Amino acid sequence: MPNFKLDDREIPFEPGETIIRAAQKAGIDIPHYCWHAGLSVAANCRMCLVELMPPPGRPAMLLDVLAWDKIKQEYLPQKKPKLVPSCQQAAADGMVVKSQTSEHVDVARASVQELLLLNHPVDCPICDQAGECRLQDYWLEHQGTKKRMRDEPVHKPKAVVFGPTIVYDAERCIVCTRCVRVSDELAKDPVLSVRERGNLNEIVVAPGRQLDHPYTLMTEYVCPVGALTSIDFRFKARVWFLRSRRTVCVGCATGCNSFSDFDPRDQKVYRYRPRENLAVNKFWMCDDGMLDYRRIHEGRVLEARVAGRPATVAAALATAAQLLVAAGPASTAVVLSAEHSNEDNFALLSLAKSLGFSDIYQSGRPAGQGDDILRHPDKNPNSAGVAALGKASGLKSFVELVEAIRAGKASTVIALGSATPTGSGAAALAEVRSLIAIATHEGAVVDRASVVLPASSWAEADGTFVNAKGMSQESERAIHPHGSSQPAFRLISELAALLGKPLGWKKLTELRAAMAPAAPRSVAPDSASLGAE
Repeated sequence: MPNFKLDDREIPFEPGETIIRAAQKAGIDIPHYCWHAGLSVAANCRMCLVELMPPPGRPAMLLDVLAWDKIKQEYLPQKKPKLVPSCQQAAADGMVVKSQTSEHVDVARASVQELLLLNHPVDCPICDQAGECRLQDYWLEHQGTKKRMRDEPVHKPKAVVFGPTIVYDAERCIVCTRCVRVSDELAKDPVLSVRERGNLNEIVVAPGRQLDHPYTLMTEYVCPVGALTSIDFRFKARVWFLRSRRTVCVGCATGCNSFSDFDPRDQKVYRYRPRENLAVNKFWMCDDGMLDYRRIHEGRVLEARVAGRPATVAAALATAAQLLVAAGPASTAVVLSAEHSNEDNFALLSLAKSLGFSDIYQSGRPAGQGDDILRHPDKNPNSAGVAALGKASGLKSFVELVEAIRAGKASTVIALGSATPTGSGAAALAEVRSLIAIATHEGAVVDRASVVLPASSWAEADGTFVNAKGMSQESERAIHPHGSSQPAFRLISELAALLGKPLGWKKLTELRAAMAPAAPRSVAPDSASLGAE
């Protein structure tokens, strides 16, 4: 593999890569604002300037400049090397690059910082970008001087509503155009553009339009300075209180890699962010996925119920065990869930096999809208995983379950998940004599259940999910289980013990060891991740 030298460190690169991308992959940050690995190169912020050393025997390209001499108190002619933007400069084998070790680069970056901050408002205490703002970080690292301009800064529109999800503050904007390129290149909807010139520049929405494509939150995510803020997250939390876990989006079968940001003090998830995985979602997530964290806290089943009344988990498990003992294998249906992890589904399938229940069905969320970017019509994160686990058991559809209930072949049902059938499907559930629901959210199954066992959400338990490409990906637990909920696989294990059919494992590691032969190979949460941008 070819290499170039960056500040005396050898950096490998793939042919066609730029200096900044190769450096980023090697874990080195070259300061930048406008560049993003998933977008076209704009090279307009000039923060990523580097010095290229000339090959041996060739003189450096020098520019004539005027520099202020503090002793003589006048501008004097000097020469400086021509700096190049590393986001635009292709790497070449044997190239020698100076970034942190060049005094000329230091001066250039400090000057760029000063220019960007001339008109920038000092409203950091109320800016959602505070704590993760590159203007703040780079000021400390590359400038660190007081503002010299004493003129009144240019004032621009503030709190401009761009659409249902985004608010824009033109005074904070450094016109890096990342948001413009996201709309144009990712969403294929060039609804944003730049108007005016110089320090009057600002981002605007096309006349007669609003920012409402399915990837609007990506415009806020790539904004390096807080000019674009999410209406959903705005003023809700401070990032220095948040912690992150590497998770998988459960909004659809794409299985986008994400970060779940939560506050450990109140055990609440406040947002999702994309996590880079070039094999799955690259650098992005859709709005539906970014906002799907809300379901972690909304419409939850947090307490056990027996016959519609609150009960302890122990009492609900005991009742469920009694119902299953009384049930005949020929008239009992077991329903796996494409919403739940492989661990949960494997546990229920293991219980079914130990009890001799052979009628295995699958439930899940109904299909929705998709596109050719990230959104998949299948709104379940683990359809492929359930199909693989249940293949040997002759897995049947939820429609077939409804037919079996109507035919009197399924008088007892133990169901994982929160399927929400409507119409005749929901009516058929009312005909079930004994319905045991292991559910995370309220729904038709829970409403009609004889026993409800509260299952933790995906954010409250480690789990693996198989996406539409057949990739099994791990999702880490972010928060503790809310209410009386427990991971579904643990509830099933306790139920099996009450039935005198222990499943042979108690810990998650033991469960995964048991399911390894039946499940697709798991991809570790950070195996294809190069870090968040």
